[in-house]
Amino acid sequence: MKTRSELRDIIIKVLYQVSIYEETDLNYDINSLIKEQLEVENNYVNDCIAGILKNNKKLDELANKYLKDWTINRLNKVDQAILRLGIYELMYTDTPSIVSINEAIELSKKYSDEAVTKMINGVLDKIYHEEVK
Repeated sequence: MKTRSELRDIIIKVLYQVSIYEETDLNYDINSLIKEQLEVENNYVNDCIAGILKNNKKLDELANKYLKDWTINRLNKVDQAILRLGIYELMYTDTPSIVSINEAIELSKKYSDEAVTKMINGVLDKIYHEEVK
């Protein structure tokens, strides 16, 4: 059984793959992408990925509202996936906000540099204080 942290890592990988496929206009089956990363079906993973893809435009608008002198499209695809997952968890799930933010920061520490980690932290913190409460 995987931990939520491990499942978030899988969500990031699948979202990254989706962004590559979409950028190159390749067809893909989301369930196959998830199965490649995860042997056992998991509702949390399925729900998060489906929700992020469905609400992608709203998530990006929120990110752009709080990114200073920057847009989400300028971030690399992994950082975009981390930020979208963090915002999605804050806005659409019952995951405690502190957990959503900390998990996004941990993913960012694993995959990004310190400046991006600080940026993601700042954006999620602002969204928490101005949109969630």
